[in-house]
Amino acid sequence: MDYVDAAGHVAAPVQHRVRGFADVSAKTVFASLLALIVLTAVPYGTVEPWWKAFFICAIMTLSLLSVVEGTLSGSWHIGGREQLIPLVVACVFAFLQTVPFGARAIPSITHASWNAVSADPYGTRFFVLQLLALTLAAALLFRYASTERRLRIVINVIIAVAVVSAIFGMMRQTTQHSAGFIFLPLIKPGQGYGQFVNQNHFAFLMEMGFGLTLGMILGGGVRRERALICFAALLPIWTALVLSNSRGGLLAMLVQIIAAVLVFPVVVPVEPNSAGLKVLQVVRLWPVRVLLLVLLLLGVVGGTLWIGGDRLASRFEPGHRERDPSAVSRKEIWQATWDMWKAHPIAGVGMGGYWVAIPGYHNASGTLVPQEAHNDYLELLASGGIVGAAIGIWFGAVLFKRVRTTLRSPGRFRRAASFGAVLGIVGVGVHSLFDFGLHMIVNALIFMTLIVIATTVLNDESKAMS
Repeated sequence: MDYVDAAGHVAAPVQHRVRGFADVSAKTVFASLLALIVLTAVPYGTVEPWWKAFFICAIMTLSLLSVVEGTLSGSWHIGGREQLIPLVVACVFAFLQTVPFGARAIPSITHASWNAVSADPYGTRFFVLQLLALTLAAALLFRYASTERRLRIVINVIIAVAVVSAIFGMMRQTTQHSAGFIFLPLIKPGQGYGQFVNQNHFAFLMEMGFGLTLGMILGGGVRRERALICFAALLPIWTALVLSNSRGGLLAMLVQIIAAVLVFPVVVPVEPNSAGLKVLQVVRLWPVRVLLLVLLLLGVVGGTLWIGGDRLASRFEPGHRERDPSAVSRKEIWQATWDMWKAHPIAGVGMGGYWVAIPGYHNASGTLVPQEAHNDYLELLASGGIVGAAIGIWFGAVLFKRVRTTLRSPGRFRRAASFGAVLGIVGVGVHSLFDFGLHMIVNALIFMTLIVIATTVLNDESKAMS
């Protein structure tokens, strides 16, 4: 059957089938991204290498399907390019850290070693694959979650994951009496919280869910008849965050509440004769905002000193922290990390190479060697040097610039969604001063999703601006 006319144009039946396949492909990619957010939360937050490899392969497969969809539909539009470029540059920089610059001879060793910037070239390349997969996931969300309806679905999925994780955590806390719980055989009683081996990693997930839900409620992003549902979702998230006994999580939540009060007047404009007019006018007064900022700074600085002295141990048995004299504090780890950066100030020791390089700077017996810096900013500086820190600052500046625009969007839902995402990002930003929750794939994926929610331009908005 001939589907090409005399002029060489494709006949209508073929065009219809091509468009139909492109639509199915787009829906498949979007649904698969939502499924990945759920699945990565299940196996201990996706901490094991083989689960991370599965996530990377899944994202690469969805990216190829997106290329096919873009070819068939003839549309290659991807939003958020300003936010994605620094991440791509970070991937390139990390890969360059693994490139050998000639062989290095070592006395008494017959074979020359691999002379590269990274202390662990394999670990750095695996880091590149993870960051690239997260960047591609963000790009796919920018492309396929660019309508209000789909953005609402993404928000609901994140809140649902947080609520289910919170309920699961409280169930495990009250009912688990032996090693293993349902589908998590490696978790022991009193260890971690929820599906996470570390309660601080669980707190990262709760902070993002708490901020997103709170912002949607305060910003008016949900209808009145559904506001009670959001309040009901907020309660288990808040309860589990408190019960997880994560001091960094509690401090992050406090900062989120203060940030919500500061940003609220920007998100919700003052309307004459409104019930909250007087409250908004009081919050807008500069002495009140200065006081809130002072409280915010005191909370962060005081929290750093408070949490920084916490003793860390390599095992998780109850009471081990008090019994083990070899345990070290965050301050000692931070000092060793700072010394390591001073020895490699320009390009660092390699993304993902921290754990290999730190023993040379950690003044201890070697019984307990830190695997992370317990401060993601300090670890970025030590792993990437000044170059890595500059890329991080670039990314933060671009994010801040874009958020300022979306928080002032004309649509109420758009402002509320950005507001909630920003609160979640703020919580992660504060907690990252003390812990490394973004090393868990589920936390990193949801964090990337919050960035998309906070900065994406919806199709209706783009049409209005054009």
